[in-house]
Amino acid sequence: MNGVWWMPNTFEPILGHDFILQTGHFGDSPCKVTELDPPNRVGFDWGKDWHLTFELKKLEDRKTEFTLIHSGWDAEKVTEFGQPHSVVRGIMDGGWEKIVKENLPAYIEA
Repeated sequence: MNGVWWMPNTFEPILGHDFILQTGHFGDSPCKVTELDPPNRVGFDWGKDWHLTFELKKLEDRKTEFTLIHSGWDAEKVTEFGQPHSVVRGIMDGGWEKIVKENLPAYIEA
């Protein structure tokens, strides 16, 4: 994954690979690749609670559908940074919107 459209990271497309996601002022988060089906799907655990899946699906007219699934939310839990999941979810909703609708398309078109 490229840090240009998301966050800097040490990801490598190897099942079971441990990598770091550099999350800015929250520091480095440990991640692990748990699913790999190139070029269609990649999934990984993020921190202690979350799982992310990125899926690509070929459509007609040379188009591709991108789906992002961010799971593991629990209103009773707090992150390793001490923030309640409910607070972080609100922050990330806006972040994912910008990443998926602005950053990723700009990177692809460049």
